[in-house]
Amino acid sequence: MAGDDQIRVGLVAYPGAQQAALLGLRDLLEAAGGGLQVQARRFNTRMVEDFSARDPFDAVILPPSLGEGPAGVELQGVARWVRQQHSGGALACSVCAGAFPLAAAGVLDGRPATTHWALAEGFAQAYPQVRVQAERLLIDDGDVITAGGLMAWTDLGLRLIARFMGPAVMLETARFFLIDPGVREQSYYNLFAPSLTHGDAAVLKAQHWLQARFHQAVTVPQMAAAAGLEERTFLRRFQAATSLAPSQYLQQLRIAKAREQLELSAASIETIAMAAGYLDVSAFRKLFQRAVGLSPSAYRKRFTPPRS
Repeated sequence: MAGDDQIRVGLVAYPGAQQAALLGLRDLLEAAGGGLQVQARRFNTRMVEDFSARDPFDAVILPPSLGEGPAGVELQGVARWVRQQHSGGALACSVCAGAFPLAAAGVLDGRPATTHWALAEGFAQAYPQVRVQAERLLIDDGDVITAGGLMAWTDLGLRLIARFMGPAVMLETARFFLIDPGVREQSYYNLFAPSLTHGDAAVLKAQHWLQARFHQAVTVPQMAAAAGLEERTFLRRFQAATSLAPSQYLQQLRIAKAREQLELSAASIETIAMAAGYLDVSAFRKLFQRAVGLSPSAYRKRFTPPRS
């Protein structure tokens, strides 16, 4: 992986990829933080056209397509490369029609994802294992981020800047490019961003397993089995890789999912708590308050966008 001062991003220049999005993302990301006096980390972007290369990235982005996008052998090559990058710890991202090759890579199976509303029906038919939520502009699912329309690459770019460099740098970059972040800033700093580039493949396997099962009553032995490790070894390696005990990691993941639902849905707090894996709503409220500094109802009031 790149050093701590570089955030390596692979911009996937597959056949038919929208050049405006590729170049716009490159300019947006590489300009991030340029106006700040002290900025230790910078984005280092690269256009990727050779899908036999094995250079690792911190994030890979599949842009929109103005045509049909990759198909057949080309689609298989792109999907295989994205799958390998994601398995190695890269954050996998797509914009608009880029969700198709991302889904072909298998990393969206069982997950929520968005794409352009006009493509949603065909996408759902092609990939029924994906939970399509086309009404969403952007879905951050921890190790996978999908964005909706053709111009949603700006939303994705701002989310990546906030994820890797913090909300202050994101807002400064948005002002420089005259992009109005609008209500987006409410969630830039509130989603759990798990460490995925630690290099421990067994722990990463357990993290991917947890991402799909956070709402279930999972146990440490089950996590260790998913990682293919003996329990004591798993506990030691998980802590070393993520800086969190498995139980703490699971709680962070659940709280992040609850925060997202409090922002985006009108569901009751009891419903959200149960969907996040908390059967005891009272315990959920206490854990949420401790983790966030606000009660669930106060958080919703503060961070929910006004509805017309």
